[in-house]
Amino acid sequence: MSNIEVLQLRAAGVSLVLDCSGPALPSVLHWGADLGELTGKALLELRRGAGAVQTGNGLDDNLPVAIVPEYAAGWFGLPGLSGHRDGRDFSASFRLTSVAQTGNTVQVDAEDPEAALTIRLTIELTDSGLVRAKADLTNAGESPYTVDGLVLALPVPTEATELLDMTGRHIGERHPQRHEFTQGAHIRDNRRGRTGADATLLLIAGTPGFDFGTGEIWAVHTAWSGNHRSYAERGMSGYGVVGGGELLLPGEGRLEAQGTYSTPWIYGSYGVGLDRLSARFHEFLRARDNHPQIERPVVLNTWEAVYFDLDLDKLKALADAAAEVGAERFVLDDGWFRGRRDDHAGLGDWYVDEEIWPKGLHPLVDHVTGLGLQFGLWVEPEMVNPDSDLAREHPDWILATGNRMPPTARHQQGLNLGVPGAYDYILERLDALLNEYDIAYLKWDHNRDFVDGGNQLTGTAGIHAQTLAVYRLIDELKLRHPGLEIESCSSGGARVDLGILERTDRVWGSDSNDALERQKIQRYTQLLLPPELIGCHVGPPRAHTTGRTQALSFRAITALFGHFGIEWDIASASSEEREELAGWVALHKELRPLLHTGRVVRADRGPNDFLLHGVVAQDGSRAVYAAVQLTQSITSAVGRVRLPGLDPNRTYRVNKTATPGPESRAVSWWTDGGQVELNGAALATVGVQIPAQWPEHAILLDVTAID
Repeated sequence: MSNIEVLQLRAAGVSLVLDCSGPALPSVLHWGADLGELTGKALLELRRGAGAVQTGNGLDDNLPVAIVPEYAAGWFGLPGLSGHRDGRDFSASFRLTSVAQTGNTVQVDAEDPEAALTIRLTIELTDSGLVRAKADLTNAGESPYTVDGLVLALPVPTEATELLDMTGRHIGERHPQRHEFTQGAHIRDNRRGRTGADATLLLIAGTPGFDFGTGEIWAVHTAWSGNHRSYAERGMSGYGVVGGGELLLPGEGRLEAQGTYSTPWIYGSYGVGLDRLSARFHEFLRARDNHPQIERPVVLNTWEAVYFDLDLDKLKALADAAAEVGAERFVLDDGWFRGRRDDHAGLGDWYVDEEIWPKGLHPLVDHVTGLGLQFGLWVEPEMVNPDSDLAREHPDWILATGNRMPPTARHQQGLNLGVPGAYDYILERLDALLNEYDIAYLKWDHNRDFVDGGNQLTGTAGIHAQTLAVYRLIDELKLRHPGLEIESCSSGGARVDLGILERTDRVWGSDSNDALERQKIQRYTQLLLPPELIGCHVGPPRAHTTGRTQALSFRAITALFGHFGIEWDIASASSEEREELAGWVALHKELRPLLHTGRVVRADRGPNDFLLHGVVAQDGSRAVYAAVQLTQSITSAVGRVRLPGLDPNRTYRVNKTATPGPESRAVSWWTDGGQVELNGAALATVGVQIPAQWPEHAILLDVTAID
């Protein structure tokens, strides 16, 4: 054990102060605003000043909450480690054995000799100011030890009295909801076998009334693509925590002698306002070695254009139209493989259907690439239709429990990639397709929740192994095929997390291309992910999922603020529609260096009928904003629109970039030259008036520094 006592980590306006004096596991003395560089003496004084309170009927030694909270230390909330050795060793009490610091990374080792367990904690403060932590628990005994749960927790102060999380459903992801943060636990458990359309990307605690630009906030994200838990808890002692971890099914955490269970990374973000909290995630993701380095190609996806009607001539015409409007990637969606005429059959039989494609996919791939477009292909490797050759040959490869089959969803079951034979088969099939065809991109779908997700061969739960197998499969394919990009699609946005994004290149935000729905879906998905990682497509005039009819300008402006794409039979569109779409594609290409590197900002406004969001260049030289009228305004005009995020000391020229849709009220500067010049402080504080708009319309404002 080193003589390290209190450590301070600092980055990007954040301080993390760890009490590593032992003998118990480390606790967090401070996570929040930067404290400046504190001396060793000051750090000890900080610990002394934050000492525990002795209460009339409390424990004599009232210890602070550790990063892995311990029941043995008097924490009466959710214990960090829940487990046992056939009923024994149910309450671990770890003691530090070593602490090592390298830069802003701290590694802590501890043991409980009585329970024969060791634990290693890795705690980091990233350059963007994110805290992330994980634990590795090892069974040092001779008999099996069962981990029922292992969560990590970060403290939040008494001032954090409100909670914000998200819920949702298929085609309606990312709906925010607020709660009081009172005594007790607010737990968001997910047992769907994937992240889930109703999962909260972030669980956020903050000071009263916090919003995009105001209030101190502390948030956690559990970076895991299977069953997981996110929670906030405050006990009678006054301590509050936010935390998370994997949600293990019974028996999934069984450790044989010397076996180790590793938690997913738990991320914590602090900031004043949701925009700052969000920016820390964006900066972290953009700094990764595997972050997409090339400009995000404009995508045309065939699903809402042709569905299962895969006629070669029709697809060639669609590719021609895609090239005409400026698309750069053509993705063939569902229906190309054996027996796949609808969603009732074929999943698992990953061979090009010889009846539809007597010459394979080569005629289509050659046509697409001959136009200068990349070719992409839809797959759903984790699923199988009962009506498939694979299911008939290997029914024991289906994720199931006991002697029963789970209820089907979309006429399909889960394929157990935890079975070596199933894993090897899928790897061979995908590898063969990637070797035969010039495929630059896989749209990797996952269209059902897992129910009764067990391993038939062992009789045990199978979701933990399934999640790790998916990670391993994607990693192996990318190793074999450098440059291959993969999208995480899961009934739309049901698998959005930093676990899957360690190895994929974007997520599909939602199966809803309705621009009205997408405005809020993208607004809250972007709390975690930067725009370039979220697929956003221009759908057909009448939305497939809602029946709404919307102007092309509204659909296009909505899609601009993401990884732009098209999901519409533009071969059947009018020449005027294609010409207008080509203009939006060209505008996106002009703006994407800004949109995909800048800071995402959002205005705080009272009425829910209007949204203002934008992206500001990191150097403050340029910005683009969307002023979006969601529903009929309750007033004749929305009032002046403030433009956040600009340099207050620079002068900017505000230009109207697009004036789509009818304007029921004129604005003088809008009609008199279409420009106004003000400094950033005035634009953020006073703002500019914009024309009144009809519902489901949007205006773009292009803002450029002129000094």
